Amino acid sequence: MHPLALLQLIVLLMLANTTPLAAKKVLGARFAWPLDGGIAFFDGRPLLGASKTVRGVVLSMLVTAAAAPLVGLDVKLGALIAACAMAGDLFSSFVKRRLNLPPSSRATGLDQIPESLFPLLACRETLSLSAADIVAGVAIFFAGAVIFSRVLYRLRMRDQPY
Repeated sequence: MHPLALLQLIVLLMLANTTPLAAKKVLGARFAWPLDGGIAFFDGRPLLGASKTVRGVVLSMLVTAAAAPLVGLDVKLGALIAACAMAGDLFSSFVKRRLNLPPSSRATGLDQIPESLFPLLACRETLSLSAADIVAGVAIFFAGAVIFSRVLYRLRMRDQPY
């Protein structure tokens, strides 16, 4: 197991996933253009929903890439981690819209697993992660995200706790 690599990844995953929430709190509706352009999927539901914004994805990638050297990782790896975390978040939103769940609704597991699994899989070779490392990373992120979500809710950064 690679505890240092997992710690580095978990820190960057939490940052990547919290940055869009912080941006919403600080910037309000400014620059909050829906990533899906407001289009509907063939089922008539939004493709992703208005809460998934260009601002959130771009800022997540920039902030996480900039922070990567602070935890001992390369800027490019930080950007990859954020891009894959955002891809996982977008995947979750897409699935939740197909299940007719409203934006920001809770779907335990679906809200945490893709956001951590996608980046861990993308970094597995670069950081020599084993299958056990990936499972441990997803489990640690899952537990941390559920706990941290309640803190963000109390700070009024999240609309509801997960």
